[in-house]
Amino acid sequence: MSSDHEIPGPGDGAGGAQGETALQAMAGQERARRSEFRRAWNRFKRYRPAFVGLIFIGILLVVALIPGVLAPYSATEFPTTRGVSPSWEHPFGADEIGRDLLSRMIYGTRVAFIVAITATLLSVAIGVAIGATAGYFGGWVDSLLSRVIDAFMAIPLLVLLIALSTVMGAGLSTTVIAIGVVIWAQYARVIRGDVLSLRERDYVMAARTIGARTPRIIIRHMLPNVLAPVIVIATLSVGSVIILEAALSFLGLGIQPPHPSWGGILSEGRAHMRNFPHISIIPGVAITLTVLAFNLVGDGLRDALDPHQRE
Repeated sequence: MSSDHEIPGPGDGAGGAQGETALQAMAGQERARRSEFRRAWNRFKRYRPAFVGLIFIGILLVVALIPGVLAPYSATEFPTTRGVSPSWEHPFGADEIGRDLLSRMIYGTRVAFIVAITATLLSVAIGVAIGATAGYFGGWVDSLLSRVIDAFMAIPLLVLLIALSTVMGAGLSTTVIAIGVVIWAQYARVIRGDVLSLRERDYVMAARTIGARTPRIIIRHMLPNVLAPVIVIATLSVGSVIILEAALSFLGLGIQPPHPSWGGILSEGRAHMRNFPHISIIPGVAITLTVLAFNLVGDGLRDALDPHQRE
């Protein structure tokens, strides 16, 4: 006598139920993450100035990516006479030696974004590494690194930047490095404070108990929880980096001629303000609007990423 037995399928019995429950939990977590992203995006869009600033930055980013396509002339070409006022043929006019100012501003946009983004990323990397190390280990390590952070924040920023640029020499790469190693302290201070509050949390203690290594604990369990303020500070700092690059180029310590930069164009036009004011006014307006756009986006991100915000 034989009896028929059904083999339980993936959805049958306790094992199948547990598997289905796990899949539902994973799907729920994924939906929660997407929902939180949508809520943050909706909060950001509600702040209209930040959204307008984001569109403006997007336009500048496109200009920075394809300057050769958009610029009517080369940045070093002399298509007209010196100091020509803005016209249909030359919308921004010409500089003091006859170069098309619109073309130089377009190529200068690429320089501004290269310096701003790379210097910000460099400073974030240095600041996060030092701040996380100080906050996690505490004790004499924290005391030593905190004194270094305080020392960097005590020195006037522009003075330190000028000193480094003078020692390292002028140029694009040295400008990026000089700015990056000068402004990292603000990130380190924020990260240190957040990591100090996180290192005694239950999930961090559990990771230590099961033998997780220190780098894994910091990277996998701590840094994701402190990224929001870093993103906001980095966005706000991009505008400051653009100003610092313009200041160095204005002083002759940044991007060197004939390569165009907004600060360099501004510096070149200062001697001709009486006869050709547009040479200095146009890059000055560009710097102002770009810094304002990044500040507005930073304000919007701060509100959007705030966990206390509600719909």
